[in-house]
Amino acid sequence: MRTKHKQKNFDKGKNRSSETIVEDTDSLLNYLFKTYSDRSKTTVKSWLSHRQVAINGNPETAFDAPLMPGDKVLINFEKGFKEFKNNRIKIVYEDDYIIVANKGYGLLSVSSDRVKENTAFRILSDYLKEDNPFAKLFVIHRLDRDTSGLIMYAKSEEVQFKLQRSWNEMVLDRRYVAVIHGALEPAEGEISSYLTENSVHHVYSTTDKEIGQFALTKYKTLQSNSRYSLVELQLSTGRKNQIRVHMSESGHPIAGDKRYGSKDNPLGRLSLHAFRLRFVHPITRQDMLFETPLPPQFVKVTR
Repeated sequence: MRTKHKQKNFDKGKNRSSETIVEDTDSLLNYLFKTYSDRSKTTVKSWLSHRQVAINGNPETAFDAPLMPGDKVLINFEKGFKEFKNNRIKIVYEDDYIIVANKGYGLLSVSSDRVKENTAFRILSDYLKEDNPFAKLFVIHRLDRDTSGLIMYAKSEEVQFKLQRSWNEMVLDRRYVAVIHGALEPAEGEISSYLTENSVHHVYSTTDKEIGQFALTKYKTLQSNSRYSLVELQLSTGRKNQIRVHMSESGHPIAGDKRYGSKDNPLGRLSLHAFRLRFVHPITRQDMLFETPLPPQFVKVTR
């Protein structure tokens, strides 16, 4: 099958870069050979080896990297793309409007009264400013410091506003995995309550609908042993500490969550990870889906 594409060149006078949009499933090198058939195969291969190719904003050097319809392939004819390296956070997607990253546990999403610099927000802001000193980053949502997983930021106030204003309509699926104490009965179901927060920022359920916000968490047990269970948790609402409170009040707190009732910490961390994020792109309106592998230690401790 012939790979179709739409192509646009930037700075045509100097032909510095070219962007194409993939329309059929393909592998990267095969796609490049067909799309840039006027270039020698040696030249095309050199783009990969010199990090001059990016898929959806992420530099790629693997010749067999898979391409899907809608993927954007950018070639920088002048030099290789810079590489973002940080042992606490990894960029999984970047375009002109958003950044999706995989945040490690123990890293704040944004600054607090006590921590200003060493945050996911600051790390990504500094990365953007390397190319453009005037670049800005905007918060869309947050993950607790000790929760790892997928988080999204905006590159403009306009995009931030669009996503936050229509969060429930544009975010189609948010899922977590957690290691909990014991086993939920039934093994699959949902938990709902009205959540509120006291003066020391402790979130809890209340029967008073006037002060509480409705929260719904769907869960499914993936595996279990005599002490712990691995559960998948889907957020139907996005309240602060929602999963932690619902697990705690069900009698099965998240392992390592001392604040909400855990008595031990088998993994040396809060055992909660945001592994899936699906949303409508605020500008292109594409259906965007990102997933990370389940943390191996979560799987191992619940066998």
